[in-house]
Amino acid sequence: MAPSTSSTSPKLYWPRARPSEARGSTYVDVQFCQDALGSVAGLVDSYQDLAGLAVGLLAHNATSTKFKIDRLLRGGGGVKLTAENDVAVTRCLQSCQSLYGGILNDGPACTAAIKTGKLGQATAILEKAAAAAKQCEDGFGKSNAASPLSAEDDDAFELAKLAVGLLRFA
Repeated sequence: MAPSTSSTSPKLYWPRARPSEARGSTYVDVQFCQDALGSVAGLVDSYQDLAGLAVGLLAHNATSTKFKIDRLLRGGGGVKLTAENDVAVTRCLQSCQSLYGGILNDGPACTAAIKTGKLGQATAILEKAAAAAKQCEDGFGKSNAASPLSAEDDDAFELAKLAVGLLRFA
């Protein structure tokens, strides 16, 4: 189903357009869409613009997550390491640090691809970002260690998938 737009304005009609498409998504739920972009949806003219905003939020998430990882690796952030999980958690955090660094490095190329209409290229970058967030979270599970990044990983994954979904309608 194609996104609906308001007939009286070129602006997107968010309450009817996005949630109805999100209902069938296996990656992003309606509430996440509304929480992430609902306050700005009426300020943009296209789904391409909304995807660009989601990419900006993804970059913000990746930046703050990378800072959190740095803090955790320095022993801050409230994560209590024990002899049993010290090595595993440290290894996972270092892997996540690299993965989030990749998301940050790819952000400008993704933004440029969206702005220039290279939506396939932008989608590939976003899928890579979603995979990186999932890989970060999965690393903790494979190491039998509790992840101190679950919320951040989930948000990064959903923001990347939200942007991919929006680009499908652009």
